[in-house]
Amino acid sequence: MTRASPDRQATTIRDRVWGPAIHPAEPAVMRPPAVYLLGAATVMVLGANWPIMAHGVTVIPAEWLAALRLCGAAALVAGFMAMRRRIRRPSRHDLPILVSVGVIRLAVVTTSVFVALRFVPPGRSSILVYASTLWTAPMAAVVLRERLTALRLIGLCLGCTGLVLLLEPWSLDWSDDRTVAGFGLLLFASIMSAATTVHVRAHSWRSTPLELMPWQLGIAALPITVLAFALDGLPHVEWTLATVGVVAYQIALASAFAVWGAITLMRSVPAISANLILMAVPVVGLLSSIVFVDEPASTTVALSLVLVLGGVGLGLLSDRRGAAVEAVL
Repeated sequence: MTRASPDRQATTIRDRVWGPAIHPAEPAVMRPPAVYLLGAATVMVLGANWPIMAHGVTVIPAEWLAALRLCGAAALVAGFMAMRRRIRRPSRHDLPILVSVGVIRLAVVTTSVFVALRFVPPGRSSILVYASTLWTAPMAAVVLRERLTALRLIGLCLGCTGLVLLLEPWSLDWSDDRTVAGFGLLLFASIMSAATTVHVRAHSWRSTPLELMPWQLGIAALPITVLAFALDGLPHVEWTLATVGVVAYQIALASAFAVWGAITLMRSVPAISANLILMAVPVVGLLSSIVFVDEPASTTVALSLVLVLGGVGLGLLSDRRGAAVEAVL
């Protein structure tokens, strides 16, 4: 019995993980179940970042933490791609997705969130951004012709109900103009996130997400850094080992890995399903906060967990049934 050569084994593994895109000229997309494992890893990384960021903003101004995160991630990914000799100028065909992800999803959304958190309490308030699935569903139905199946619709309702319970809007002071302004910015960020998710799915890519990431992160880092200077000036940071660890996590995992993971997920599965999966981030974030920073647990949090995970599960089941129907046809 002959053993397969290492090159053939590598090819076999690559073929199991990556498959052809919708358009022949596009880079490969990730196949199930690998893409769902990547989605789970992305959710865990972003969710675990909640308590880490909660500590980070106590030692570094929030806008500067965002600037360090994006600048560092841009440098890290650029260095990695340079080592692989894959640094190249984006093609003109990819300029729209460069602007969409770099300017809108990373720069505008991040800026909106950090400015909003000057008016509204952190933590549960930023959950509103992850309700972008509510806007993704009609956008994807119109632009991408994605079917809003019964399972997806039920999953969407369950997930959004869970996020509302986590947000607890009834406990906020809606007579305060600052609260209204802050949530208006978060709502705007949510809609922009949904629009870029649909665009990532609709765009006919020529470069891979990894090849575009140094440019997208670099474009996003510039306005965030300018905003940080304008709001806080040059910060005084006491660089302890814990502070270095927080910044390193923001750069390597919460930005470099998570941005790549989220965009790869959005390219590989329907837009509605991608956002349903990312809807689990606040749940993991609150669980991480309960474990590591003593955030109080409650029956509401437990019910929210069940509802959001139930919504994610129904979305995945809808994808699986859709794939089975396509295979039969």
